[in-house]
Amino acid sequence: MASKLMTTTLNRSRTFTRQRLPATALLPAVFAMLLFAIASSIVVGPMSISYADVWLSLLPGQDHVATHIALIIQQVRLPRTLLCIAIGAVLALCGTVMQGLFRNPLADPGIIGVAGGASLGAASAIVLFSSMAASFPLLLTLGTVPVFAFLGGALTTWIVYALGTDKTGTSVTVMLLAGVAISALSGAALGLLNFFADDQALRDLSLWSMGSLAGATWPGITLAFSALAFLFWQFDRRSNALNALLLGEAEAKHLGIQVQSLKRLLILFCAAGVGVAVSLSGVIGFVGLIVPHLGRMLAGPNHKTLLPLSALLGALILLVADMLARVIAAPAELPVGIITALLGAPFFIALLLKQKGRLQ
Repeated sequence: MASKLMTTTLNRSRTFTRQRLPATALLPAVFAMLLFAIASSIVVGPMSISYADVWLSLLPGQDHVATHIALIIQQVRLPRTLLCIAIGAVLALCGTVMQGLFRNPLADPGIIGVAGGASLGAASAIVLFSSMAASFPLLLTLGTVPVFAFLGGALTTWIVYALGTDKTGTSVTVMLLAGVAISALSGAALGLLNFFADDQALRDLSLWSMGSLAGATWPGITLAFSALAFLFWQFDRRSNALNALLLGEAEAKHLGIQVQSLKRLLILFCAAGVGVAVSLSGVIGFVGLIVPHLGRMLAGPNHKTLLPLSALLGALILLVADMLARVIAAPAELPVGIITALLGAPFFIALLLKQKGRLQ
C-alpha cells in the first residue's frame, strides 16, 4: 500500500516539473525586460532625460551630464526605481507563497486581510509619531512604521489562520471570508485615525493610503532589499516543500513535510514582507494576486522556477504601473496603488468567476 502511494505521488509530482517555457531562456528574457524597464523608469518623468544621460550619470565622473540632470537621476528617479523593484518583488513572492501554501489562486496577502492589518499598524505609527518625524527623520522610515506594520500584519494573519483552521485542516473559503471581515474592521479603524489625526499626520496618511513610491529614501531602499533577500532565501529553501503541498496535505505529510509548522512559518514570513512593503510604499494591491498566475502560465507551478520568476515579474509589473502613474495625468502624478487596483480588480473578478464553483 505504501509503495503504491509513493508511486502515485511520484507520478503526480512529475506534472509540477513540466515547464511551458524553459527556465534557462525564460528567466534571462524577463531579466532583460526588467533592465529595459529600469532604464525607462529613470527616463520617464516631467523633465525630459535621454537614455544616454541615464548611462552617463551612473558612471564615475559626470562631466558630460548637466548637474541638475545628474541630481534628478541620482536623488529622485533612481531611488524611486530601486524601491519599486524591491516592493514589487516582495509582494509577488508573498503572493506566490500564499497561493502555493493554500493551493488556491485567490489566496493573496491583500485578499485575506494581511495587508489591511499591516496598513492599520503602519497608520497607527504615523499618527502616534508624526510629531517626532521632523526631529528624527529615520524614526518612521526604519523604526516605528515597519515594526507596527509587521505587528499588525502578524496579528491579522494569526486571527485569519486561527479562524480558518480546525482538525481537518485549513479552509481557504473561511480564510477569505475572515479576510473580508478583517479588512472591513481595518478600514473602519483607518477612518477613525484619519478623523483624529492632526494636519501633518492626515497629509501623510492621505498620500500613504493610496500607495506611492515618491518618498523613496536610501535607508528605506536598504530595508526593502534586505527584506527581499531574506524572504527569497527562506522561500527558496522551502520550494520543494511547497511543491509537495501542491499534491495535498496528506501526501506532503507522507513525504515527511511538517505541514502545520511550515504553514505557520511561511505565513509569518509573508506577514513580515507585507509589513515592510506597506510601511515603505503604502497600500499597493493586487501585485501578489496577478503575478503568480502570470508566472504559472509562463513556466508552470514548480516553485524552484516560479519563485525567481515571480520576483522578476513583480518588479517589472510594478515598474510599468509606476511609469503609467507618472504619465497618465502628467504633469500631475497618480498614486501607483490606483493603477494596480485598476489593473488587478478586473483580473480578480474574472478569476473569482472562474473559481466560484470550487468555492461552493
